[in-house]
Order: sequence, then C-alpha cells, then structure tokens
Amino acid sequence: MLLKTSLLVLVAISLTNAEVFFEENFADDTWESTWEYSEHPGKEFGKFKRSSGKFFNDEEKDKGIQTSEDFRFYALSRKFQAFSNKDKPLVIQFRVKHEQNIDCGGGYVKVFDNSLTGKELHGDSPYLIMFGPDICGPGTKKVHVIFSYKGKNHLINKDIRCKDDVYSHLYTLIVRPDNTYEVLIDNEKVESGSLEADWDFLPPKKIKDPSAKKPEDWEDNATIDDPEDTKPEDWDKPQLIPDKDAVKPEDWDDEMDGEWEAPQVNNPDYKGEWKPKQIDNPKYKGPWVHPEIDNPEYTADDNLYLREEIAGIGFDLWQVKAGTIFGNVLITDDPEHAQKVGEDVWRPMFEGEKKMKEALDEVERKKRDAEAAEAGAKKADDEDEDEDEEEEDSAGEVPETGEEDHDHDEL
Repeated sequence: MLLKTSLLVLVAISLTNAEVFFEENFADDTWESTWEYSEHPGKEFGKFKRSSGKFFNDEEKDKGIQTSEDFRFYALSRKFQAFSNKDKPLVIQFRVKHEQNIDCGGGYVKVFDNSLTGKELHGDSPYLIMFGPDICGPGTKKVHVIFSYKGKNHLINKDIRCKDDVYSHLYTLIVRPDNTYEVLIDNEKVESGSLEADWDFLPPKKIKDPSAKKPEDWEDNATIDDPEDTKPEDWDKPQLIPDKDAVKPEDWDDEMDGEWEAPQVNNPDYKGEWKPKQIDNPKYKGPWVHPEIDNPEYTADDNLYLREEIAGIGFDLWQVKAGTIFGNVLITDDPEHAQKVGEDVWRPMFEGEKKMKEALDEVERKKRDAEAAEAGAKKADDEDEDEDEEEEDSAGEVPETGEEDHDHDEL
C-alpha cells in the first residue's frame, strides 16, 4: 500500500512539474481572433472552418479547424509567449484527420521564433521545426521532421510512413537535451535515434585521407587465371554453321537470285569464348580500405536539440482536396503529460469515429442495395410490360389465308 501511494505521489509531482507552453483545442470560435491569416501577395489562400467532420465521437468536443476550399494554399499562425527548451525536453503534439481521404496535401505544423509575422507567412518563411504528415499520391506518404540549423533546413535521413486513412491520428515529436529524439503516432513510437546521426547538421567526423593511395602492387583480386591451364585444341568451333538439312528451292535461279547458300543454324559443338580456370591468388590481400583521418571541419555540437526562442506555430500548407481537420495542438516539456492528453482525448475520439463511420457506411450500403433492388425490380417490370404488349399485338393480327384471292378466282 505504501509503495502504491509513493508511486501516485511521484506521478502527481511529475504532472505538476509539467510546463505547457502552448495549447489549442479550438473549443469555441475565439480562435478566429487569436490566429492570424496570411495576406502574402501572389497566393490564393483558403479559409479554415470549425468542424468535427461527418463522423465523430463527441460532435462538440471533437471540433477542430478544417480546410474548406480545394486547390488552395493555407497559411494560418499564432504567436505565444517565447520560451527556450534549454536543458529540458521539447514536445510538439497535434491531431490530424484527413476525412476527405486526401490525395495530395500537407498535414503538418511549423514552429517559429519571434520573427514570425502572421500576415506575411508563406512557403519560404523561415521556421525552426516542421513536423507532421505529408501525402501526395501513392509515392509520398511520410512524416516530415525538419529542423532549421544555422540558417539551413535539414530533413531527416529516415523514411517515416504516416497514416493515410480517414480517421484522427495523433502525431508527437519529442526532442531531448541529450540530442536524441522520438516520433510517435497514436502514442506509439515509430522512430527514434540521435539528432547527429539522423540529420546532416554537421560534417562527418572522419574523412578519407587525401594523401593516402592504394599501393600499385596491391592485389585485391581473390582469384586469378591458372597459368598452367591451356585451351583444348578442338575448342574453337564456329557459332553458326550451314543447315545440313536445307535444300535448294526448285525455283531458285542462280543467274537471277545469285549463288544459293544454305541458311545458318546454331552449332551444337560451339562452346563460346575459352577462359582459363580460376585459382586462388597467392598474393591476395583483401579489399583495400582507404584510411580515414579526423575531419578538420567537424566540430561537435552538444546543443543540436536547443531552440533558444520558440514563439509561434502555424499551418503553412497546400491541399488539392480540402477537408483536413487539425486539433489538440500541444507544446510542452513533459512527454508523459502529452501521452496522457493523447490517451484521454485522442483515443476515445478515434474509437468513436470508427464506430460512427462504420454505422454510416452500413446505412449507405443498405441504401445502395435497396436502390439496386428497386432498379432491378423496375427493369423486370418494364420487361414484363414489353412482353405483354408483344403478346397483345400478336393476338390482334389477322392471319393471311389467301381467301380474297380464292373468291376473286371464282368470279
């Protein structure tokens, strides 16, 4: 009992110490006054609307903001109190629902520093982190994890597949002070590793020694021709020979057609090019490995994880087909808190969506079956009417008996 109580106290302390830097659930229409649309010239931006979509667990609680216009750029952002993730984890989490069964479009967020100007936001605006799903056709279904480092955007070197169904999914990025990271989808880890290993932030630690060269007498062939092996005297045979069964056509005219020659066929005795057999190379030393030296341009950076000023978040997207819903945006320093939010909010939402979608699909299936049955019955009735009309027309016809001609003959 004492152990259980202690664990509960530790959990409570952990949750109490969690700091939430930003949270947006789009619980009402006030988001329209706190978020800012871009007015950057040269782009036709789409609008978001607050919606829970066509299927949901709780119509009001499940509402987020939904893209509403096809073939549009979307640029919407919000600033918040700036903070640094120095010496603590950074957790970015949000949910995405591609209810429209998206064919091509982004579903990611961008995190900015204080230089963000919402009215000027566009695709080339600098950002700190870009994270989330991106889908375009069957070839692109991935999770972007892009960090800006020293003025350059760096993509992750791994391929992380995103969800591509019509339900809400939870995307979580955790960046830790030890320069490690985790990517979670629906509270399940799908990728993790080292920032230095999985991004090209830094030049390689080692490079090939430019002064080193493979020795001229280095033998890297494991086998060599047997010097004692000789080609058999009867080896050389032509690949093609005249067909001995061919017969000169009877109508062949040597003066007109030229001298007749039998067609060529494959020679069954042909053995191909002769090559001496291989034996082990007594001088073989193995593959030559180019020696490496420390890269003079490499400098370790223990602060790859660090973002000194995090002050804004936004959606900067292109979508061919609108309908994506975003919600439950969270930025915190506590992965356990983010996981709890996911379990408490996202999981019942996801399960409710599936249940309602399956029920709606069943209603639609029954409707299609009824319409198909009705159409089939109507077609059968039409065919019966056509048959009845044909029978009536046949019964009303007077058979040709030839009586008129007979009477005429008698007259």
